[in-house]
Amino acid sequence: MKTLSCKDVGIACDFVARGNTVDEVLRKATEHGKKVHAMKDTDLTPDKIEKIKTLIHEEGTQQQQSSF
Repeated sequence: MKTLSCKDVGIACDFVARGNTVDEVLRKATEHGKKVHAMKDTDLTPDKIEKIKTLIHEEGTQQQQSSF
């Protein structure tokens, strides 16, 4: 199971997106970001999406925190 938490991207929030694929996790994280953190489509540049993808990791492994 792959995961990405808000904390992984430097946001003080306990949400964790989980999924079987990177795309599934990215979709769930994006939906959460729009709904809870008022993120807009224009906030997700191709460069940011690629950086976020590198932060998605297997559940149970520790990921280094990043900030955007």
